[in-house]
Amino acid sequence: MTPFPDPTPLLAWYDRHKRTLPWRMPSGQADPYRVWLSEVMLQQTTVATVGPRYARFLARFPDVASLASASWEEVAEEWAGLGYYARARNLHAGAKALAAGGFPTTVEELRKIPGIGAYTAAAVAAIVFNRPVVPADGNVERVTARIHAEEAPLPGAKPRLAALAQRWMDSAAARARPGDFAQALFDLGATVCTPRNPACAICPWREGCAARKAGIQASLPRKAAKKARPLRVGVHFLVADPAGRLLLRRRPDSGLLGGMLEVPGTPWREEAWGAAEALGQAPLPGLDWTVLNGEAVHGFTHFELRMALWRASVPAMPAPEGFAWWEPAAARAAMPTAMKRLLDLAGL
Repeated sequence: MTPFPDPTPLLAWYDRHKRTLPWRMPSGQADPYRVWLSEVMLQQTTVATVGPRYARFLARFPDVASLASASWEEVAEEWAGLGYYARARNLHAGAKALAAGGFPTTVEELRKIPGIGAYTAAAVAAIVFNRPVVPADGNVERVTARIHAEEAPLPGAKPRLAALAQRWMDSAAARARPGDFAQALFDLGATVCTPRNPACAICPWREGCAARKAGIQASLPRKAAKKARPLRVGVHFLVADPAGRLLLRRRPDSGLLGGMLEVPGTPWREEAWGAAEALGQAPLPGLDWTVLNGEAVHGFTHFELRMALWRASVPAMPAPEGFAWWEPAAARAAMPTAMKRLLDLAGL
């Protein structure tokens, strides 16, 4: 097995080059709520995207208590556009538990909070409470795979890479500064040991990297071949009143985009929808529908979605049960990206 590089050069590099991030505080001063929020937001979302949204979220929900007392509709509205709405639901549920009992300080106790998984528990425990654990995100997996020239492909290699990363805590230097060490690994992967064209010449661990010595660093970590994403299709119905308001509803609490605002429509399925069959799913019967040209396309993790949009106008009327009238600007602010693509198709 490749010897583990000494953490000392990495920590020295981090002290000189660490990124300035809005959720990052000096060692020993980190706020668990802010670190937790940042880690949830950063899951499958870039730092550049998260930065301004993080600040806006904190302005509305500055602490666990304010988030816990907020309604799901308020949280969903603030999360709109960040994707993966299950994260927002878990965040909200976790805040309710934390408001009642406070933040645990160990990985084991953090894992008991609704919605806090292994990685997030490790990140909060290390960064906030200086527990000797290495949270293995994509950056840490990449650094570890290259240090050890681990060629087993992801995602199958994840447990092994996490175990290898944790072994850095056998070092006294890493154990003395576990929060800084974790963030140093994050920064190394984000700025030097990048997915493409790693900057090995300036890496503090270049001499101990087995992949660099073998000349295979750019090809690691390997990834299993992706299967083609299946295609699903749906038809959605955009109804407007004389004031230009839109007739919208919330999706069921469970399932994809649970509890989010939507343009009503058919279920999403692999089989194409016939016109008569789709009309059976329309929110109001007997309307004169116009089929808009084009499709709204959105990629989810496990499938690609293509949506047709039908449009109709109605006279002023109360919203049917389960629906509400929304101003287009307010609707857009509260919608997930998939639904915004329908508004884009309609020119709203």
